[in-house]
Amino acid sequence: MQYDIVVIGGGIVGLATALQIQHANPNLKLLLLEKESELAKHQTGNNSGVIHSGLYYKPGSLKAINCIHGYHLLIDFCQQNGIPFDLCGKIVVATDEAERPLLQNLFIRGEQNGLKNLKRLTQSELKEYEPHVNGIEGIFVPQTGIVDYKKVAEKYGELIQQKGGEIKLGERVVNIQTRENEITIITEAHEYNTKLVINCAGLYSDKIARLTVKDLNIKIIPFRGEYFKLKKEKEYLVKNLIYPVPDPNFPFLGVHFTRMAKGGVEAGPNAVLAFRREGYKKSDINLAELGETLAWPGFQKVAAKYWKTGFGEMYRSFSKPAFTKALQKLLPEIQEDDLVEGGAGVRAQACDRNGGLVDDFLILEEKQVINVCNAPSPAATSSLAIGETISKLALLRF
Repeated sequence: MQYDIVVIGGGIVGLATALQIQHANPNLKLLLLEKESELAKHQTGNNSGVIHSGLYYKPGSLKAINCIHGYHLLIDFCQQNGIPFDLCGKIVVATDEAERPLLQNLFIRGEQNGLKNLKRLTQSELKEYEPHVNGIEGIFVPQTGIVDYKKVAEKYGELIQQKGGEIKLGERVVNIQTRENEITIITEAHEYNTKLVINCAGLYSDKIARLTVKDLNIKIIPFRGEYFKLKKEKEYLVKNLIYPVPDPNFPFLGVHFTRMAKGGVEAGPNAVLAFRREGYKKSDINLAELGETLAWPGFQKVAAKYWKTGFGEMYRSFSKPAFTKALQKLLPEIQEDDLVEGGAGVRAQACDRNGGLVDDFLILEEKQVINVCNAPSPAATSSLAIGETISKLALLRF
C-alpha cells in the first residue's frame, strides 16, 4: 500500500485537487481517502448550488484569484462533461439608505476583480429583474449561476478513477506517523505509506492537521445554515437569485433567495453555531466537540464581539415568524405559510486563537504535508483552481 500522494477528504476540494494532480503528472500513484460511504456528503452535498462570480472578495486575495479562475474552469468542465448549469445572474439589493455606500463599494470591488458587464440598477430597474423585490437600488451580476455540485464532485471522482487514481470510501483517518522520507496514514481499516499527504478534510481539517502540526493556531468552528423552501405555488415570487448587501463585519452573506439547479427556490441561510461538526439538525449534539468549540479562546472572543448578531441568528433559527420577517426585507409579499422547512448545511469556518474568523482560503505547508485549513464558500466554484494551486505546491516535491 505504497503511494506517492494521499489526499484525505472526498469533498469537492479534495476531489478537484486529486484530479488536477493527475492532469499535471499522470504517473504519480495517487489515493484519495473518504471516511463516509459516499463522496461529497457534507459541505459539498449540502451546498446551495450557486456558481459564485467573485464579486465579494478582497482583490488579490486567494478567494478572489481562485474564484474568478475557478469559475471559468468550472464552466468549461460542465460543458465538456454534460453537467447542466444555468448562468442566470443575480441581483444584490440595497433596502435602505445606509446600504447605498456599501453597494457602491461592492460594485467597485467587482470591477477590480475583473467582472465585466456589472449593471447598476435603479429602483424601477430592480423590478424588471425581480418584480416582487423591495429595494431602493441594486446591482445585476450576470456571471452568477446555479449547478448541482454533488454531480460535479461525482464526475471528478469518476475521472480520477478513469485516470488510474484510487478512491477508498469508509476509511476514517485516525493517525498519521511521519518519518524522514515517508508517512504512514492509519485509518480504522488499513495503513497506507506515502511521500506526501494533502489534507482536505473540511469540517475535520484542523483535527487532521493537528496529527502532524504541533501548535496549530486555528480551530474549525461549525456554523449551521438552515433553509426554508418556497411552496410550489409561491415560486413565481423569485425569478433567479436575490441577495442582500452583506454586512462587511460578518463573514456570511445574510438570508437570500436562490433558484436551485435541482428545482425549487430556497430561502436562507441563517448562521448558527452547530453543536457538533456535522450537526445538520438542532438536536445534533456532540458534547466533546461542543466543549472544544466553547473552550477555544478565539471562539470566546468571537462570541463576545458578535453576541448580539449571534443571538439574532439563533432566535431566527427557533422562530419561523422572525425568519419570515428577515426575508420580508427583500420580498415583502412572503408570508409565514409560504415557507416549508428545507435542508441545512454546516460551514467549516476557521477561527484563530485571537478571535479572527479567517476570511481567506488558508493552505499551510509542512515538508511532507499540505493542510487545507480554511476552504469555505466560494470553494465549490473555485474547486478546480484551488486544486490547481495545491497541485503546483505538491508537484514541487516530485
